[in-house]
Amino acid sequence: MKAIHFGAGNIGRGFVGLLLHDAGYQVVFADVNASLIDALKAATTYSVHEAGEESTTRVVDNFRAINSATDEAALIQEIATADIVTTAVGPTVLRFVAPVIAAGLAARDASLPPLAVMACENAINATDVLAEQVWLHVAEGDRAAVNARVAFANTAVDRIVPGQADGSGIDVTVEAFYEWVIERGAFNGAVPVIPGATFVDNLAPYIERKLFTVNTGHATVAYLGSVAGVTKISDALLVPEVLDGARRVLEETSALLVAKHGLDEAAQRAYREKILVRFKNPALPDTVQRVGRQPLRKLSRHERFIGPAAEIAERGTRPTALLEAVGAALRFDVADDEQSVELQAKLRSLTAAGFVTDVCGLDATHPLFSDVVTVVEGVQRTL
Repeated sequence: MKAIHFGAGNIGRGFVGLLLHDAGYQVVFADVNASLIDALKAATTYSVHEAGEESTTRVVDNFRAINSATDEAALIQEIATADIVTTAVGPTVLRFVAPVIAAGLAARDASLPPLAVMACENAINATDVLAEQVWLHVAEGDRAAVNARVAFANTAVDRIVPGQADGSGIDVTVEAFYEWVIERGAFNGAVPVIPGATFVDNLAPYIERKLFTVNTGHATVAYLGSVAGVTKISDALLVPEVLDGARRVLEETSALLVAKHGLDEAAQRAYREKILVRFKNPALPDTVQRVGRQPLRKLSRHERFIGPAAEIAERGTRPTALLEAVGAALRFDVADDEQSVELQAKLRSLTAAGFVTDVCGLDATHPLFSDVVTVVEGVQRTL
């Protein structure tokens, strides 16, 4: 069995690639980072260090690597004969990997089983986004034939993979906890063999539970920690104001998830408390700057702050803690993060109402609009 994984970075090697390896697949990593691909080509194994109450080290072998920027023809042939294609490249990069996936599907022998394609990204229904981009590169007359050769399945993924220590090479340190949930119905009964994954009939609760608890919570700790002048995520949670702010945010998002998806309230309470414990793990050397990067994306309409806050407001409640977290995110000012620089420029050049429309995707008729405008005005007065 063979799996192609786009994105040979830390998440690719330490999470998705590891689980595919454990499932018995030969993993072919595809990436545009030439030095990383060369390092993988030169190695026969790499180690994944799982940090938790009982830390373990896992060894990954039976992998190959291919430079997707310089060896596209070879990559197309790899895709054409693969069983699975996965991605961990970031939602905004999916459109760049779509053309080569489309070409691989076009070259695929019709006698082979459908290729399972799964985007493992921190976004809602990322595989749908990838599929939409793939179809843009398939001629109208070929779509029926190509459609029979592929199964696009949405997923929800959860594992904290921090920035790595200098000198770690291709080895990766990750947290021991992980969750990979995949929608079962996309495969028409021919579910891929991935023992480490969980296949479910209704993925929506899992996607939103993860995004609005893990991702919202992680970003909240980063932005509140940044305001508090803390460097490490684990240290940020030692600041009472940060811990209290993160807990209140997760109480708001949990109430939404329970009401919207019928989740068990006690189970969701335990889930969010477990997540706070995961964030406190001192063995994960993550920083508030790394977790807080790309604030414009994190403040967009359907992302981890405005997404749940908008739904809470639509249900008639003011999301006080989430609004406080948005205020902290607006103060994220890191010179080497392009989106942070752009965020600060927009705060100085746009009116508060214009900022909320442009960045947060809210119009003046939305019940959350005026509250976010007030938050933005408060930050702008301090600039």
